[in-house]
Amino acid sequence: MKTEEKKIQIVLIDDHKLFREGVKRILEFEPTFEVVAEGDDGTEASRIVKENNPDVVLMDINMPNMNGVQATADLVRYFPKTRVIILSIHDDESYVTHALKTGAQGYLLKEMDSDALIEAIKVVSDGGSYLHPKVTHNLVMEYRRLAKENASSAKDNGMEYRKPLHLLTKRECQVLQLLADGKSNRAVAETLYISEKTVKNHVSNILQKMNVNDRTQAVVSAIRKGWVEVV
Repeated sequence: MKTEEKKIQIVLIDDHKLFREGVKRILEFEPTFEVVAEGDDGTEASRIVKENNPDVVLMDINMPNMNGVQATADLVRYFPKTRVIILSIHDDESYVTHALKTGAQGYLLKEMDSDALIEAIKVVSDGGSYLHPKVTHNLVMEYRRLAKENASSAKDNGMEYRKPLHLLTKRECQVLQLLADGKSNRAVAETLYISEKTVKNHVSNILQKMNVNDRTQAVVSAIRKGWVEVV
């Protein structure tokens, strides 16, 4: 007898009911997801998580009484096994950095499409981190600047940066570059004319070979080492 796949249990915390209902409808189409509870205020988050023990919490960043970052700090402290994805309209680096330092494992802009939302939940529930491509771009801008400075210094000293072909295959190098460009798995698949499943396999191999936990760490590390082109 085939064992039924365990569903990812999700809690939604957002004070805009219409937005919450829209997100819930999207999640209900995914057979491996189950929305187990909802709330409209950060002050409710701890109680709801204690009662439902979800795998993932989708947390609005701007709410009355207690904002999403404060609520996330409480969840990380008291329920460390529950992972939090922040939902926000802000792509400013300060918001993102604050949320991640507090303990959120994901940061999505509310302009996201349904594919990004589904992918983020799966990645985060599996122990990884997920940032909206636009957010990733903002976060790595400083690393890009430093990489340019390092590359310029290296040229002056007669050094060369090389692609990590000693570590990754040519295809994995292509995938890594596209990740650095902020592309989602679907966009990478369309660019390289391969399936999303193949992309996921490549990403998994890249993370393992680079000894990092998620794609954001891989991109930051690759920029530091000069393994990807910076724009």
